[in-house]
Amino acid sequence: MSKLKATTTLIIGLLLASSPLITPEPIQAASGTADYQQAQKINQKNKKTSKKISKLQRQINKLNKQLAKLATETNTPIANTTNHAASELATLDYQGDNEIIVNNNQPTFTTADLATTNGPWQTFSNLDQLNRAGTANALLNKSMMPTAKREGLTWNPTGWRNKRVKSGWLYNRSHLIGYQLTGENNNPKNLITGTRQLNAPEMLAHESDIAAYLKKHPSSDVRYRVTPIFRGNELLARGVQMEGQSIGDNSIQFNTYIFNVADGVTLNYADGSSKTAE
Repeated sequence: MSKLKATTTLIIGLLLASSPLITPEPIQAASGTADYQQAQKINQKNKKTSKKISKLQRQINKLNKQLAKLATETNTPIANTTNHAASELATLDYQGDNEIIVNNNQPTFTTADLATTNGPWQTFSNLDQLNRAGTANALLNKSMMPTAKREGLTWNPTGWRNKRVKSGWLYNRSHLIGYQLTGENNNPKNLITGTRQLNAPEMLAHESDIAAYLKKHPSSDVRYRVTPIFRGNELLARGVQMEGQSIGDNSIQFNTYIFNVADGVTLNYADGSSKTAE
């Protein structure tokens, strides 16, 4: 918003500087024909000046409305504007922002990553030696979206030590690639233990944006990558990095990291156990 304020100040300053406006001159009591004519000239000049001021004010008001609209369009609920490199995500501790921007919000797909020659697809990493899920990749298209109702999940991902807290169940079986995008459901390679705070609304918001885009543009594709971030040998992910890029335009474009946290609950990332704040 500081840039918008600076832009507003600059535009208004240029508008004012471009017009030789002065404060309207006071009309003093006229004595004689010469004084009367002088008073008339000043009066006419003041009228012209007032018209110019009114015109400039309308222009300023119009610009302010445009800037306000721009601010609304560019103001997203993605936490702060602090930028982080992907390499340091595992070292980050939660500081109150559920979601932070990575790499200036630019996904790091290569040209090959964005190729569409093989049509829509999705792939999942094999579980590691600790049975943890890894990166999930996809080239999404509306044709992949499911029509059947989702069935219940039975797989317990690493760190699954669920319990009830004030807000409901602490954990969800969180899909890396959301069910609404491809219909992938009870796949161990696509599930991690995620807090409700991580899963919805945070991850769900990005998934829903993609789903809405694909429904509106059924012939378009979106490159998508979701990476659970673990610290060392911990069984509960510290967070999830999400990257998305619509092919051919920037309607969908993000690179963000969401912390796997729950307000009022202390999580033990080593095994998924937790303690509720008293």
